[in-house]
Amino acid sequence: MPSSTAAQPSRAALLTAFALVYVIWGSTYLGIRFAIESLPPLLMAGTRYALAGALLYGAMRLRGAPAPPAASWGRALLIGICLISFGNGGVTVGEQYISSGLAALLVATVPMLLALLGWASGVSRPTPLAALGLVLGLAGVYLLARASAGAGSAVAQPGHAGLGVACVLVAALVWSIGSLYGKRRPAAASPFVAGGMQMLCGGLVMVALGLARGETQQLHLAAVSARSWWAFTYLVTFGSLLAFTAYVWLLQAVEPALAGTYAFVNPVVAVGLGWAFGGEQLGWPMLGGGALVVVAVGLLLLGSRAPEVGEKVSK
Repeated sequence: MPSSTAAQPSRAALLTAFALVYVIWGSTYLGIRFAIESLPPLLMAGTRYALAGALLYGAMRLRGAPAPPAASWGRALLIGICLISFGNGGVTVGEQYISSGLAALLVATVPMLLALLGWASGVSRPTPLAALGLVLGLAGVYLLARASAGAGSAVAQPGHAGLGVACVLVAALVWSIGSLYGKRRPAAASPFVAGGMQMLCGGLVMVALGLARGETQQLHLAAVSARSWWAFTYLVTFGSLLAFTAYVWLLQAVEPALAGTYAFVNPVVAVGLGWAFGGEQLGWPMLGGGALVVVAVGLLLLGSRAPEVGEKVSK
C-alpha cells in the first residue's frame, strides 16, 4: 500500500486493505474473548495497542518519516481516544458480558451512525431509502438486545447482558465520531505514521484507565492461559498492526461510509468463528436482528448522497 494519499491508490492496494479489515477484524472479536478469559480487559487492550503503535511508529521513524509536530500528537490523542480507548475499549469491556458474535453484530451499526452524524451535521440529507434503512437498523438492534441474554452463555462474566450491549453501542458511536474527525483532520500525512500515533496514544490512555479501574488486582501472570497469550499475540500483530493500520489508510483513501462497509463482513466472520470455536449460541432473534442490521447498512449506503466529508484528503 502506498505511504501517502497524494497519489490515487491502486486497485491492488484497496483490495488488500479491504481484505485485511473485512476478514481479520471479523476474527478479532473471538480473539478478544479468548484474551480476556485470563487477562483484565482494559490492560490487555491498552497494552495491545500501545505495543503495536510503538512498533509501527518506531518503524516509520527509522524509515525516515519526520517527527510530527505537537499539534499532530494532539489530534492523534483525540482520534486515539475515540477509536482505541472508547471504541475498542468499549467492545472489549462489553465482551465480558455478551458473546463475540453479538458484539460484532452491534458494531455493524457503525455505517448507520456515520450516516446519522452526516445528517445531523447537515453534510447530507436522508433519502427515503436511507430512512428505511435506519428504521430496519433500529429494529435489528432491538432484536439483538432482546437476544443478548441468551447469547452470552460462553462469556467471561455471564449476566448483565444489557451492560455489555450498552458498552458496545456507545463504543460504536464514539468510533464513528472519531472516524469522521480522522477523515477531516488526519494526525499525519502518512496514514502509517498516523496509525502508529493513534494506537500509541489510545493504548496508553486505555492502560491508564485500566490502572485507575484497579485491574492490576485481576492480573496474575502465572494464571494466564496459553490461549489468552496466543490471542493477545494475534491481536497485536494482525488485529492492530495490520488491520487497524489498513483501516486508517482506508479512511484517507476512500469515503468513510465505504471504509465502514467492513460491517457487512465482520459479523459473518465473527458469528461463524464464535459458533465454531467459541461455543457461542445462535438463535433466530440474534440471526434475524443481525440480518436486519446488515440489510439496513446496505440500504443506507445505497440511499446516501455523497457528502463533502468523502472528498479526498490530498486536495
